[in-house]
Amino acid sequence: MKELTCIVIGGGYAGINAVKAIRKIFKGEASKRTLRLILIDKNPYHFRKVLLFKPAVGDEDITVPLTRLFPEGVEFVQATVTKIESGERRLIYQDAEGNENSMKYDILVLAVGSVVRQPDPDQGGMALASLDAAWKIREAWRANIKKAVKETNAKERQRLMTIAVAGAGISGIETSAELAYFIHEDAKQLGLDPGAVRMKLFNANKRLFPEGPAKVGLKLERSLDACGVTILHGSRVLQEKEGTLTLSSGETMSVGLCVWTLGLLPNPMLQSIGLPVTPEGYVIVDASYRVQGAQGVYSIGDCARIVDPASGRADGKTCKEATAQAARLGKILSADIAGRPAPSHKGFIDFFCFALGPGQGMVWTRQWGLDIIFTGKLGWRMRKFTWDSASLLK
Repeated sequence: MKELTCIVIGGGYAGINAVKAIRKIFKGEASKRTLRLILIDKNPYHFRKVLLFKPAVGDEDITVPLTRLFPEGVEFVQATVTKIESGERRLIYQDAEGNENSMKYDILVLAVGSVVRQPDPDQGGMALASLDAAWKIREAWRANIKKAVKETNAKERQRLMTIAVAGAGISGIETSAELAYFIHEDAKQLGLDPGAVRMKLFNANKRLFPEGPAKVGLKLERSLDACGVTILHGSRVLQEKEGTLTLSSGETMSVGLCVWTLGLLPNPMLQSIGLPVTPEGYVIVDASYRVQGAQGVYSIGDCARIVDPASGRADGKTCKEATAQAARLGKILSADIAGRPAPSHKGFIDFFCFALGPGQGMVWTRQWGLDIIFTGKLGWRMRKFTWDSASLLK
């Protein structure tokens, strides 16, 4: 009985769900072959990137050891893949000690994800782009609140208690709501007036949530306002320097902290790994996630450009799409191994979740032509479920 070697590159949402789906098909009747399943990631843990705003306000651990998710049946290699030689079905990688190695494969799944978009160095501020950055953001606003207690100049005290979040996508919305709650709580405990905290969310668009109906964007805006977040539409932060924001309107604003939440970019390593990419840097795949011109190589998640062949609509770049793609990938591999026609990609339903501070959230979906909205604690529970299920914690 021939053993198949399947390597999954990337321990993010798409990667861990791909491992789960692949194990499932080999446990069933899909294949009569034995499987060697290897997961490669530069870190020994699954990083719950969508929760980066949590360590910016508290001590929550948003990493999960990969050995906890897969205690058996999966080999783990801590390394960085540098090249894929698809003609030879071989990959080159650099291990944790910096040594270069190679590995052969029969099936390769590329799920290296994305990176957080960073501002230019001269734009100042702090980008919520990593665990280290989140910790530094937490230290910065806490230090400002403590300084505000002793500050006798009213103007300077207000500056210290003013925070800007630049970028109003899902990350910006969730970050501003979470920061507003905890900064208000800290101010109250330190004897400051929590009403003096100013949380400003800068939105380059004319309204929130342009992906959905205007009424949902308005409902989000009202919920954020109740959290103490003021939204400035049609306004971009150009630069933060020495506590002063320069805005796209030409105006300036004094702030104690500027947090950038600018969305995601495809992983830059894709440009040099040896696979075809779009001009934007996404891996080119067909409707069954097969990488163009690379036999046995598949790609899912937010490193790939995945399009619904029926509608022509590109899939979103959130963990819910990654989870659905991974489940379908399992069926595709089963079909390809058996020589059957493989299923094609189908776009995910309209479904968006937002956390709006501790215990509060909002969910919007469209079913049967109707807009369905869940808010409050139920919205929060649904949001938490999407996070936890995507990380295989449910």
